[in-house]
Amino acid sequence: MSSAFFKLSEFFLIFIIIPIAFALDFNVWVKLILGLFGFIYIIVLLVKVEKLSFDIAPNLNWKSFFKRVFIKLMVIAVVTSLYVFITDKESLFNVVIAKPKLWVVILIVYSLFSVYPQELIYRTFFFKRYKALISNKVLFIFINAIVFSLGHIFFRNTLVLILTFFGGLLFAFTYSKTKSTILVSIEHAIYGSWLFTVGMGDMLGFPT
Repeated sequence: MSSAFFKLSEFFLIFIIIPIAFALDFNVWVKLILGLFGFIYIIVLLVKVEKLSFDIAPNLNWKSFFKRVFIKLMVIAVVTSLYVFITDKESLFNVVIAKPKLWVVILIVYSLFSVYPQELIYRTFFFKRYKALISNKVLFIFINAIVFSLGHIFFRNTLVLILTFFGGLLFAFTYSKTKSTILVSIEHAIYGSWLFTVGMGDMLGFPT
């Protein structure tokens, strides 16, 4: 399980073949079972093989972290607000205004049950399992962003793939710097929650 060949085979199965399969039309229960077994396999490897430690990065400068996140969020907010205003003005902040309770519930559920599992898979597992195979840090982060985007191919939406690619770059850089699943999950949750808030929920699969 530790050989380069095994890890590469595992990589192609988990991060390329399965995501592409999810974009195909077949029984949803088969997809759910396949995804569940894949997630269990990843968790077992993290605990048993990679010796996962839930480190919150105690030496991190939290003020500096949130400052960086805030600056990036401001850029994202301006770009996405303009995009929604131009392409679908009626959706701009529609959920917050029309269904504030739903907005709060979805943000909590999304952050806990979508963001954190994604970061366990695409950052924690990916970095711990495959970093030794690619010595070039920039290339490694680029590949991480590609497979993160590919993991959203089931949406069958080009804009989603573009957004998740750039999101993947941001999250990969954060995890590379902090080595913390918690911190990268916080950043992911903030940006994802904003996209839902600004009115891009339908496109990203949020209940609206």
